Amino acid sequence: MKLPNPLGPAEFYRQAVRIAAPVMLQQFIMSMVSLIDNFMVAGLGDMNMAAVNVSNQLNFIHLVVVNTVCGAGGIYLAQFKGAGDQEGMRQAYRFKFLLSAAVSALYFLLCWTLADKMLGMMILGNAARGEIIPAGERYIRLLSCTLFPMALSMAVGTSYRETGKPGVPLLISAGATVVNTAGNWLLIYGRLGAPALGVTGAAISTIIARYLEAGAFLVYARRGRAPFFVGFTGVLRVKGKLIREVLVKSGMMFLSELSWITSETIMTALYNSRGGAETVAGMAAGFTIANIFFLLFAGVWTTTAVLVGGSLGAGRLEEARRRARWIQSGAVAAGAALALPGALFALAVIPLVFRSLTAGARSISTGLVLVILVYLPLWTLLNAIWAISRAGGDTRTGMYADVTVNTFLFVPACFILALRTTIGPVPLFALVKLSDLFKYAVARHFLRQERWVRNLTEPRDPPRGPAPP
Repeated sequence: MKLPNPLGPAEFYRQAVRIAAPVMLQQFIMSMVSLIDNFMVAGLGDMNMAAVNVSNQLNFIHLVVVNTVCGAGGIYLAQFKGAGDQEGMRQAYRFKFLLSAAVSALYFLLCWTLADKMLGMMILGNAARGEIIPAGERYIRLLSCTLFPMALSMAVGTSYRETGKPGVPLLISAGATVVNTAGNWLLIYGRLGAPALGVTGAAISTIIARYLEAGAFLVYARRGRAPFFVGFTGVLRVKGKLIREVLVKSGMMFLSELSWITSETIMTALYNSRGGAETVAGMAAGFTIANIFFLLFAGVWTTTAVLVGGSLGAGRLEEARRRARWIQSGAVAAGAALALPGALFALAVIPLVFRSLTAGARSISTGLVLVILVYLPLWTLLNAIWAISRAGGDTRTGMYADVTVNTFLFVPACFILALRTTIGPVPLFALVKLSDLFKYAVARHFLRQERWVRNLTEPRDPPRGPAPP
């Protein structure tokens, strides 16, 4: 029997690049701004760098949850776009906005009541714990003021991507990052007569940039009459049936992401205990560089939502199958192609950008980036599998792979290596991430069952005629 060709035509990949490029460029700009932020904060020493980045490790949990909410709504929004259902798109956007705002409100309360305890859990056993927590507490409370505008920006920005217009969030976020960078330059070290506020200045510049970004998204969506957008007065007009359906479908998706972020947080807390501020600062610097390469994941997710989700919503199921195969092949190739130049980039940039950190911190960050680049093709493929599954509403594939491997292999391995060995943070990270090979085996098994090959708009809507091209 002739096997299906895993590689698609050149025109398909050109179309995929046209969709992914603006998203990846936006991610690149944000990563470069994060790199500049860390460069500026690193000038204040290992301890301040550690305080900021331990805070950001907690903020990352909130970001993952909000991103999951937007992803759950985005599954439906992309398919309603393919079906030409504008009201369905608006309902999906309402789900994104309301649930993201609720998550942000809860995390805001935690930041103002339990910040010291949350930070303390992340650096148990660290030699510089007493210095890191007070500085991190001030920073995380200030940054909590950005939670609501960030949730709004993500709800609108991801909706533009899912409707095939990734250039809009690119331009708006690029403007916000310029403001953030300029604010850091002014307020961290006190340029042009501004006060030198250090870590507090970094937080204030982020607050200003986030509010400007949210305002720009609101103005553009309203004036441009975005097909998914509803104003604040109409956002509560939700249809309970669809919201319940999205919540049920996304329940396993939330469980999958919760399993992943919990296991990652446990691992972070364990490797943060292997030394002092140089360990926290070095690992944080390494992940800052690695985020530049993780831009591939955002491109894969957006491309899959538009090309596979749109085909499913339009009822072209065989086309969706072909596109899913082609996306997986392209994901592996892209990850492999980026690995070698990424390694050369890291070796050149880390000594330059993080020269104010100690030699130990720089060594840790370099080793971490090199390990991440070895895993990059596998991780890009895994992201493609998750994106394909969720494009058709199959959230079980990710849940089964994440929960089983994280619970029974990843987390136990973290504790065994942390408590029974004296290996450093980078070898600890490299060894426990071998569990992702098992995660791929589980995910591939469930993907082949094709529970994702579904048109989610059919059970809810009467026939509407042919979908628009």
